[in-house]
Amino acid sequence: MPLGAEPPRNNNENLEERAFLVGIDVRTRGRSARGTVTPQAQAARDAASAAPAAGAKLQSSSVTNKPSIPEFDAEESLAELRTLAGSAGAKVVGEILQRRDRPDPATLIGAGKLEEIAGAAASVNADLLLFDHDLSASQQRNIEKIVHRRVIDRTQLILDIFARHARTREGQLQVELAQLQYLLPRLAGRGVEMSQLGGGIGTRGPGETQLETDRRKIARRVRHVEQQLENVRRIRAQQRQRRESAPVATVALVGYTNAGKSTLFNALTRAAVLASPRMFATLDPTIRGVVLPSKRKILMSDTVGFIRSLPHTLVSAFRATLEEVQRASLILHVSDASSRLSAEQDAQVEIVLKELEVEKKPRLRVMNKVDLLDEEVAETLMNDALRDGSNTVYVSAAEGTGLDRLLARIDAIIEANPVSRVHLRVPQKEGKTLALLEAKSRIYSRAYKDGAVELEVEAPESVVRRVREWVVNVRNLNGPATKKR
Repeated sequence: MPLGAEPPRNNNENLEERAFLVGIDVRTRGRSARGTVTPQAQAARDAASAAPAAGAKLQSSSVTNKPSIPEFDAEESLAELRTLAGSAGAKVVGEILQRRDRPDPATLIGAGKLEEIAGAAASVNADLLLFDHDLSASQQRNIEKIVHRRVIDRTQLILDIFARHARTREGQLQVELAQLQYLLPRLAGRGVEMSQLGGGIGTRGPGETQLETDRRKIARRVRHVEQQLENVRRIRAQQRQRRESAPVATVALVGYTNAGKSTLFNALTRAAVLASPRMFATLDPTIRGVVLPSKRKILMSDTVGFIRSLPHTLVSAFRATLEEVQRASLILHVSDASSRLSAEQDAQVEIVLKELEVEKKPRLRVMNKVDLLDEEVAETLMNDALRDGSNTVYVSAAEGTGLDRLLARIDAIIEANPVSRVHLRVPQKEGKTLALLEAKSRIYSRAYKDGAVELEVEAPESVVRRVREWVVNVRNLNGPATKKR
């Protein structure tokens, strides 16, 4: 089989695998069992406390009493793992949550508890164990010796979902690079299990080949994939350079996975990007044009969703895709308004944005899924945001609520190709010019006099330049200056 080639799928791969979930809650002194402060949670809270500074350019007024940010507790983390398992195509047949004062270095949860889990997994005929925690190579080996089943940790599960959803060559390359970087330090003692050609969760992509039997082959494959991704970056840079030569701004959608970014993207662009309640339904980036109320055109980019403890290898591997976020004129941070943990999820997004060094870019917060809130509460939130002029817009992408308001806010923020109020006197015989103004500007008045059409319009700078010979006067909407012909 050629190096890196995808092997034939196992016929059992299409069958729903039975997964047993294992969560762990590490208690710390002075806190309840539900209140563990993990490094990721602390980093999230730190990022969230710094988040207002990131959008300082667009913020209206500072909030003196900041609400505390709820963190993921063990039960909610396990519920998220349940959703991830469903996205990977597994059927959850059982779960258990282990509370400990400290992780066991050999098996994470202790040999005694593992014996109990092995019995429970056998009683429900589970095919594999999914751990809501990252496992070291030795921990994974030790656990498998006791439970006699495949063991997948959180990071490997996320990588598998990415491999499942990658459709383009670029997406597949990025997933393969992340998987190889994850596998490389875990080769010792794993040759027999990982060399088997099989199917199922945790075995897609390079895990299905025999690359892991030779570190030099893997390192060589990593270099090859990185070179191909560098070619992708170069092509994207050329495409971006062509786009940037025209006065068209790019707006990037970011947010926690399953916040409704793709549904919002489809509603704004009338595209047909897959919108699914499953996590990481969108993996490959999509760019579409959107016409703003001022008749200016922008490009909108849909990106992969973020998640708590997103593997660093994924952020690095997907840097070619996430460059669209780095070069965007405006970032739309989409949040799930119906989620109790929306603040914590937003904080996790802040961590990734900081890693991408885009935390100071102009940003607009979009609270999606208001249709899932109480109708009176949703109306109050939307009216308060409108009255206070806050940097937040409440919408329902599924029902189309608030989209006009969102487009108007984007229009007011985007600085590229600024809009001017222009008085024109165009000869009636200039049909192409009149058609251009009809299509690309907002016409406020129109009068016919002496074989000419006198118009008062709001038009982008790119349009004004094309009709400059018929301009009587022009007023930039950002200032009182007037230019007369």
